[in-house]
Amino acid sequence: MNQFFSASIDALRVYYHKRVLTLLLLGFSAGLPLMLVFSTLSFWLREAGVDRAAIGYFSWIALAYAFKWVWSPLVDRMSLPLLTRWFGRRRGWMLFAQLLLVLAILGMSVSDPLEDLDKLVWFALMLAFASATQDIVIDAFRIESAPEKMQAALAAAYQVGYRSAMIVATAGALTIAAWVQPGDDTYNLEAWQTAYAIMAGLMGIGILTTLLSREPLVDTKEADATEDALRQRLSDKYPRPIAATLSWVYTASVLPFLDFFKRYGKSAILILLLISCYRISDIVMGIMANVFYVDMGFSKEEIAFVSKVYGLIMTLVGAAFGGMLLARYGTMKILFLGALLVALTNLLFAWQAIVGYDVSLLTLVISIDNFSAGIATAAFIAYLSSLTSSGYSATQYALLSSIMLLFPKFIAGFSGEYVDAFGYVNFFVAASIIGLPVLILIALLQRRNRLAEGGGKPNL
Repeated sequence: MNQFFSASIDALRVYYHKRVLTLLLLGFSAGLPLMLVFSTLSFWLREAGVDRAAIGYFSWIALAYAFKWVWSPLVDRMSLPLLTRWFGRRRGWMLFAQLLLVLAILGMSVSDPLEDLDKLVWFALMLAFASATQDIVIDAFRIESAPEKMQAALAAAYQVGYRSAMIVATAGALTIAAWVQPGDDTYNLEAWQTAYAIMAGLMGIGILTTLLSREPLVDTKEADATEDALRQRLSDKYPRPIAATLSWVYTASVLPFLDFFKRYGKSAILILLLISCYRISDIVMGIMANVFYVDMGFSKEEIAFVSKVYGLIMTLVGAAFGGMLLARYGTMKILFLGALLVALTNLLFAWQAIVGYDVSLLTLVISIDNFSAGIATAAFIAYLSSLTSSGYSATQYALLSSIMLLFPKFIAGFSGEYVDAFGYVNFFVAASIIGLPVLILIALLQRRNRLAEGGGKPNL
């Protein structure tokens, strides 16, 4: 028993590190802007009387998050005047994005959707771009700030901050707007402008954290040497400015891909398969989750309370527990455990489909499912982080994190037709089964790891 407590305390020590607190606060800075261009903005626009079609078009602003990999090479390879010299490349970019966010949110806070909707659109676009840029640089900052065994703990802290900020930017913003105009449900522009102005002030948490944090050490010698050598060769054929531009574009955009395939060789295909499939089980199930709850007869209040309160708490607990497990047992074992738990917990929803309406059972099912998802997410983030190279982490992580959603989202598009044809029980069983091949991919990669460590082929 004493040995168990001693091991638990050792595992918890990873959360005492200063970097964990830093990522908690940076997670808050990243989560706050997201809802200000999503549900909170939609609420404001609808209350102002903006038509549904226009509100729907506003959702396209979120595409900035899906295409952030396009400008991620800039974060890796481009220095910002003064900011990079004063704060370093990562903190310089972080501060730049955060200052843009403050300006964008303040711009939205002085906008009137009824008088000048275009002005609000431009500030919302600015917010989405700056927010996506902040996400890119925080991911790179996290990866380069600590070794692999700490990545799950940093990811767990980041998630806690991120989810907390989402609550502040939704329920908090609505509460502020209601407080400015107590007892009156009619539209009041000043109430919403005040709420957004306060949200801009809360971005000071991220700015202060950036200023007080330490710049991570990034080894860019190899990339710099490659760029210099290529620039010298191209200078023989092209004018110096063109040679410098071409060498920079190659180093920033092409070299991260070449580096990845050079390091992992044939295993790179296996790794990409794992990344593209790892979340397939929970994403396919998740698309039908709310539809399932409604069809089972649960009310909006019951769904909101159980899924948002219990679900959120258990996700964060699972992420924290995943960080402890990873620090003790390593990435691949917990990656396997997370995939197995996520696949198996889908069977609990099949059980719920058989039982039907039962709030107690739904609470249990969602709690276990979200706890398992928290472990899997923490392990997966740590695994993705371990695949990046110093100097290319922003570009490589942005690309890898984009790949992880493409195939699962495509398959999930057919989930409604599957439920119509075969029913919920069959669907949840199928959603569980399609997660099992992921375990085979992890086992194959673990075998390649052992071969590499034993002197075999140097593949991951």
